[in-house]
Amino acid sequence: MSQYFEVHPENPQPRLIRQSVEILSKGGVIVYPTDSCYALGCIIGDKAAQERIRKIRSLDSSHHFTLVCRDLSEISTYAKVSDSAYRLMKELTPGPYAFILPATREVPRRLQNPKRKTIGLRVPDHRVVTALLEGLGFPLMSTTLWLPGDDLPTNEGYEIRERLEHHVDLIIDSGACGVEPTTVIDFEQGVPRLLREGKGDVSQLKAD
Repeated sequence: MSQYFEVHPENPQPRLIRQSVEILSKGGVIVYPTDSCYALGCIIGDKAAQERIRKIRSLDSSHHFTLVCRDLSEISTYAKVSDSAYRLMKELTPGPYAFILPATREVPRRLQNPKRKTIGLRVPDHRVVTALLEGLGFPLMSTTLWLPGDDLPTNEGYEIRERLEHHVDLIIDSGACGVEPTTVIDFEQGVPRLLREGKGDVSQLKAD
């Protein structure tokens, strides 16, 4: 049975964040809040934890996981970022955006898109996520908590607990996040291309 922490969304309790980081560091799979939807996460490079997430969401091997980072400087370790892409990302982060970028050699092959050699990255605007990432010191491997057969991502802590308490190691409940997924922007070809319009504002992209 999973641990269940009620963590304040604006002032996350340091003790609970430390315990959450410890669970992740031991190979745990967690549910945590973001600035768009709740997400499933584990530490980068943990193959067993990644496979557990695939099983929970019934994902095939082609699914694009996202690396959730503290800031843009961390993104540059895992992705090749052009000057123009950096300028736009700087304007949009932190926020509810995911960016598809060419992966660097730091990214394990199983995390890349198998055909395109790209990786999804994002910098959320949520204090719980920021605290977790600062405690870990490196990105979370993540995917939206959108369970098989559901029309929308799961959003309520009590429902997440009922459905996943035997499948994950920790549920961090910080109240409702919403059910609108991130806006996805593809920089693979150098020019920003809107792949999915979600919670983030895309007026600047449409103007271009």
